[in-house]
Amino acid sequence: MGSQCTKLAPCCLDSQFKAAVVEVPGVGNEEKSEVNDLPTFREFTFEQLKNATSGFAVENIVSEHGEKAPNVVYKGKLENQRRIAVKRFNRMAWPDARQFLEEARSVGLLRNNRLVNLLGCCCEGDERLLVAEFMPNETLAKHLFHWETQPIKWAMRLRVVLHLAEALEYCTSKGRALYHDLNAYRILFDEDGNPKLSSFGLMKNSRDGKSYSTNLAFTPPEYLRTGRVTPESVIYSFGTLLLDHLSGKHIPPSHALDLIRDRNLQMLTDSCLEGEFSNDDGTELVRLASRCLQYELRERPSLKFLVAALTPLQKETDVPSHILMGIPHSASSSPLSPFGEACSRKDLTAIHEILDNIGYKDDQGVANELSFQMWTDEMQETLNTKKKGDASFKQKDFRVAIECYTQFIDVGTMISPTVFARRSLSHLMSDMPQEALNDAMQAQVISPVWHVASYLQAVSLATLGMENEAHAALKEGTNLEAKKNANSGQK
Repeated sequence: MGSQCTKLAPCCLDSQFKAAVVEVPGVGNEEKSEVNDLPTFREFTFEQLKNATSGFAVENIVSEHGEKAPNVVYKGKLENQRRIAVKRFNRMAWPDARQFLEEARSVGLLRNNRLVNLLGCCCEGDERLLVAEFMPNETLAKHLFHWETQPIKWAMRLRVVLHLAEALEYCTSKGRALYHDLNAYRILFDEDGNPKLSSFGLMKNSRDGKSYSTNLAFTPPEYLRTGRVTPESVIYSFGTLLLDHLSGKHIPPSHALDLIRDRNLQMLTDSCLEGEFSNDDGTELVRLASRCLQYELRERPSLKFLVAALTPLQKETDVPSHILMGIPHSASSSPLSPFGEACSRKDLTAIHEILDNIGYKDDQGVANELSFQMWTDEMQETLNTKKKGDASFKQKDFRVAIECYTQFIDVGTMISPTVFARRSLSHLMSDMPQEALNDAMQAQVISPVWHVASYLQAVSLATLGMENEAHAALKEGTNLEAKKNANSGQK
């Protein structure tokens, strides 16, 4: 994702911006679950999720199939800085609002460390959305089929399939035995590299939607006959995932079973794993896969059996997942840039100098389509107000800067993330951290991947005494700045 700004139509600005200004709730007052200190399931308003995703900005799409997918997943951030994933269904899905809410609430009751837990939902008008924990380290499909730096190690592959079996067994024990379209895109990795099963798959794509969206070559045979998914169908899909881990490719089960029958296991095994596992371990995984892929439902093993069979196969159990995956650990901090360093110290003078030097270059790409009628004396007066605000900001007359920038923003004919950033710092300089946080969040609404907005949120949150949230915002700003610099270096 690049660093381009979101293009918002001027006619939408007034309502969008005013709705996006929110007070930060008392985070400590949230009712928590027992798993990972998660809040209990709740209903969100559409406006809350719109703000969290910067207006469902294209830059925030994280689903593998992109913007044109029937149901798109966005990354987002709530007012309390909690990172979330938001699945937005198409408008034809779930016409029965009551049924959608009942399904979502039922899945939302589940809480397990092997799951990407569902945090809430939204059901307003035609809108149907699910809200889950955000997993920052991509999908299993990305690491297994499209890896760039290193393939997944054998020990990690065994860990993934065990955790997956445990997640499915937990869901079954809670009365949610059906999982729709189980595949490598449904398994994600958290900030510590631990694999987790997406809770989105516990609900259909829609009331009458298909339970399988993958190629028909990978769907259970009974689904092709009846169009219905059963608990045994989930076991079949688990078998295809065992094959994925063994081969590093998505091999159709029929072809894999032919290779197994012909004892041509070399063709089935990922060449990247050479020397990493014994013949006995490989044979056992093939045996489990073939049992899961049996044509007759009653011949497929139970999840309890699979957990028991996979547990003794585990290797390097004392090695953290992030090391096996070769990804940076959440506890290890990236080097801070001068901007990040100034924000971590809450050095407002240094931040002011940096913002002054940046100027308005990061506003490039923001849509400001003005009609001919807008280029009037009134428009020129608005621009002059902004210039006066800039001069006051440079001279550190922050009271006047706030007044001028407020006048510019209230006119609403032009948008500028930099103006919000400058007013945010002016508020900080004036001992108004809540107003500063609101402005920093507005800057991110306009420009979702702008590191400056995250940095200013970090300073505002720290000033408000919200240290954990400030640390998360600082980390996000560091990552966004690193991505921007990397993209600039490639051009």
